[in-house]
Amino acid sequence: MKTRSPSLKPQQIICQMRSVRACDIADCPHLREFTPVSDPTNSSESSIVEPSHSAEDLFRISPLIRITLLSLYGALTTPLPFLSEVTKSPVPPNLLWVGIALGAIGLYAVLCERVVVNPQGIEVTYPRWVPKFFRKGWQLPWAEVKALKPRSTGQGGLVYYFLSQSGQGYLLPMRVAGFARLVRRVEAETGIDTRDVKPLSQPWMYLILLGLTVMLLAIDGWTIWTAATLTP
Repeated sequence: MKTRSPSLKPQQIICQMRSVRACDIADCPHLREFTPVSDPTNSSESSIVEPSHSAEDLFRISPLIRITLLSLYGALTTPLPFLSEVTKSPVPPNLLWVGIALGAIGLYAVLCERVVVNPQGIEVTYPRWVPKFFRKGWQLPWAEVKALKPRSTGQGGLVYYFLSQSGQGYLLPMRVAGFARLVRRVEAETGIDTRDVKPLSQPWMYLILLGLTVMLLAIDGWTIWTAATLTP
């Protein structure tokens, strides 16, 4: 009586074929040489590498600070030519307009300050149209940074200066957007503890100043309208 071989399921047959193939490859050195190796860079399970500090970061003056200061300047100076004309001031209104325009350009140039941070150092720059005699930037390599020293201001605040190996001080820009990220980058590049470094002014201070500036602009509108009606 013949014995009947047990039937194998398709899954079992595939597993046996895979095991035989693996054994053949392991026994044959020529096949091992041509065995494909998975590329970890193309694997979906590969870990994501966090960005290093090799990139260049650019920091600008906070938009809130720029809008607030430019608006305040306009609110303080715009009524002057109209009042000069009404009061018959010896200073002609046209001369006042020229002075106001030049002052606005100068203020805008100061607010165009840019801070560039890269693996080599930190640099404060201005646009090309800003004259060097008006605002001159500076550059400091990280290797030259000796310490970060605080200095008190007349209003009771604190500013910080980079102290170079030669003893020269460089003011740390403290009104840029992303100040916390700038401080972390300085600590990573220099190893200086910056936990106590805080921005010079909080955003809520400029929000209050912006609100007062809007009120002042409303008063300016009434002043200009009154001056226009009194002008013969």
